[in-house]
Amino acid sequence: MIILKRNSFSILLLSLFLMFSCSDKIDFNQYKSINAEGWKANKKESFKFDIKDTLSTKNLFINIRNNNKYEFSNLYVITELVFPNETVVVDTLQYEMADETGKFLGVGFTGIKENKLFYKKNKVFPISGKYIFNVRHAMRKNGDIHPIEFLKGIQDVGFSIEKVK
Repeated sequence: MIILKRNSFSILLLSLFLMFSCSDKIDFNQYKSINAEGWKANKKESFKFDIKDTLSTKNLFINIRNNNKYEFSNLYVITELVFPNETVVVDTLQYEMADETGKFLGVGFTGIKENKLFYKKNKVFPISGKYIFNVRHAMRKNGDIHPIEFLKGIQDVGFSIEKVK
């Protein structure tokens, strides 16, 4: 009887959490799983999305799930935002993945940490239509000009767009 009450209470808490954590704030949210070998050098993870609203400001995020096999305290990525008129905006970005003690940043109770990394803040899309966001890693070992062939420890790469309220 006690176990049944605990399970019912846990289910109720989980249901409330899911109900209140869902938000109309999210316009787009998608993840791509990375092969167990690691994120292959020069492999673009591509996200296609449609923009209808050209007035509202949005925050754009790169979402990274990493595990304890990730060997670095930072992450370099190269992004491409392809507009419906085929204009391409390319950025090279660096993100901190661990603090000065080596503890991974992000949220998560297990060995997997999720990082929601700002890509563009208060962005207004000027054109309605289909956009493509591409991201690839640009990690290199010190003194090496070639990217790391398989970046281990990255499990998922995601992209999300949220309305600014």
